[in-house]
Amino acid sequence: MAEAVLIDLFGLTLNSQKNYPTLLKTLDAVRSNHAAKAKLLCIMCCSNISSERNGDLDTYELETTNGVSALLREFEIVSNPSMAASLYTIKQKIDEKNLSSIKVMVPMHRKTLMKAFIDQLFTDVYNFEFEDLQVTLKGGLLKQSTEISMITTQELEAVHNEIETYLRSLPALKGELTILTTPLISDIFIHGFTTRTGGISYIPTLSSFNLFSSSKRRDPRVVVQENLRRLGSAAGFNVKKFYRIKTDHANDVWVMGRKEPESYDGITTNQRGVTIAALGADCIPIIFADPVKKACGVAHSGWKGTLLGVAMATVNAMIAEYGCSLEDIIVILGPSVGPCCFTLPRESANAFHNIDPECVRLFESPNPYVDIRKATRILLEQGGILPQNIQDQMQDLNLCTSCHPEKFFSHVRDGLNFGTQIGFISIRE
Repeated sequence: MAEAVLIDLFGLTLNSQKNYPTLLKTLDAVRSNHAAKAKLLCIMCCSNISSERNGDLDTYELETTNGVSALLREFEIVSNPSMAASLYTIKQKIDEKNLSSIKVMVPMHRKTLMKAFIDQLFTDVYNFEFEDLQVTLKGGLLKQSTEISMITTQELEAVHNEIETYLRSLPALKGELTILTTPLISDIFIHGFTTRTGGISYIPTLSSFNLFSSSKRRDPRVVVQENLRRLGSAAGFNVKKFYRIKTDHANDVWVMGRKEPESYDGITTNQRGVTIAALGADCIPIIFADPVKKACGVAHSGWKGTLLGVAMATVNAMIAEYGCSLEDIIVILGPSVGPCCFTLPRESANAFHNIDPECVRLFESPNPYVDIRKATRILLEQGGILPQNIQDQMQDLNLCTSCHPEKFFSHVRDGLNFGTQIGFISIRE
């Protein structure tokens, strides 16, 4: 049984003498069939529905005006001339109630278009069921319709443009967009680490500057792309030349210009104008910069990647590919979970204890506290990076992501539906 029922009346003339009473009869039938189980009954339309009399309603054997008002009060009515705006508003209502099973009652001729909007605004978290909406008048159908099975490239582009335009109009949530930077990185680079403020993601654990979308989260790609567009505009990089790591919690590094692996936790490049980024939501987003050879890199270092040496693997790729020298490479560790909040089973924590006993607290407990930042610094120094060229303690960069929900996303704190911040760098064109 559907948790939410959406009735698509978009484009139909609702308050005409002929259509209004029959539409109300249809809504009454929907209410009767679904009200007991569904947690949301919603009407989507592009004109207002009211309970005012419009012609001789009694000839259609409807209840009094008060009865009509009572019927409509059981539906949430979303009226907007933009389908993108209407569906996004409905998505918010669905997400507020944490629903995922949705029945869409839609005229056949609009089903393909409706699916095109839904495909872009929703993710695989949601399960949609479609039912043909038939509204019958005395003497025939309100609208004789057949399903349009194909949608053209131009129509898909128009759908995307409508959604994109609407999302651009939305205000930033949770404050202004904030980018954390360090003077240790030369001005020949654009760089920074994002926080959770200044985006349009509204789901509590993703709000508001989430920068990663997946089939398991409620934030669709178009929302993440709008957040990224705002970041590119603020930081000054081209979002069309933006590349994220494809996380595997390992130590593979993609050297741009070579064949891209299926997954990798590091990227290096010396191409101007290309922005590369490492994801983080407790794991450490790390950026690397060599102002002498004009090369840079990023790495995603969780506890597994730390032990596998992903940071030094990225350094070694820069040395091998661009002729970088260890003494010239600057390494910045972005915000991550601290030893105050991150624990591992003792058998896993033992590997960090072997790096340095100071990387582990309460080692004799079943789940010791682990400092992945300290371990990363030690491994970088052991690999030859100069201690003064490693920045891991500057202001907000060393704040624990789990301890600061106002600033950062955190998997440890928020669970599976967590948001993602990034560390990014590019060489100015």
